[in-house]
Amino acid sequence: MARPARPPDGRMPLREHLSELRRRIVLAALGVVAGATVGWFLYDRVFAALQEPLLSVAEERGSIVSVNFAGLITAVDMKFKVAFFIGVVLSSPWWLYQLWAFITPGLTRKERRYAYSFVAAALPLFWAGAAFAALVLPNAVRVLTEFTPEGATNLIDAQTYLSFVMRFILAFAVAFVLPVIMVALTFAGVVRARAWARGWRWAVLTAFVFSAVMTPTPDVLSMFVLAMPICVLYFVALGICVLHDRRVDRQRDAAGLPRLDGSWPSEPDPEVAA
Repeated sequence: MARPARPPDGRMPLREHLSELRRRIVLAALGVVAGATVGWFLYDRVFAALQEPLLSVAEERGSIVSVNFAGLITAVDMKFKVAFFIGVVLSSPWWLYQLWAFITPGLTRKERRYAYSFVAAALPLFWAGAAFAALVLPNAVRVLTEFTPEGATNLIDAQTYLSFVMRFILAFAVAFVLPVIMVALTFAGVVRARAWARGWRWAVLTAFVFSAVMTPTPDVLSMFVLAMPICVLYFVALGICVLHDRRVDRQRDAAGLPRLDGSWPSEPDPEVAA
């Protein structure tokens, strides 16, 4: 059935917003399921790659450290979880596009070309965050297993280890995409650049707290190594948002229209006046 035409300004009532949200979630979920189906057949290779940091540490120390599947259905359960993890990664172009399409349903035909730019920017950042986490993971595993006494056997629960690894990788992948979402919200007119600028201190603090939590290593250097790229991406996104808002304000000034914050060119900046 054909979807109802939207008004020229892109506004929709709450019911249509909820319907659009449900539609985008269903489409994104179908993409993840399709990716997970492929991931089911890639399970053995991916599982070997995920446990490689653990096996490398065991070989270096000359100790017995291995992943233990406790229970009859644990192995099957983990195969489903790893397949879902692979599905999220493989289908990332699809569900990232669905995210953008929901955020900006009211863009004009000309402005919708930004959807492809959004995916083109978000996708490499998503994969870069996952790769960055994969590079740090061996060091985290090494530190955590160093507490095993000499001559002892460390049988690590498969559920605990693989869940930790997958959450670790996905957390950094999503964290690297957040600056692109900042730009998307600003381009859609939902959040002004000045709002992101006011919250830069909280953004930096959040980046360092996030890095401290996600790196279970005792050294401060690892936290800085992980937090700095997130901070740099935030300020790059902030700069893009500022340039966009200035361009839009100039265009609206030239057309004799109020700016996005409701002020007019002749009026003082409401924040400066405050």
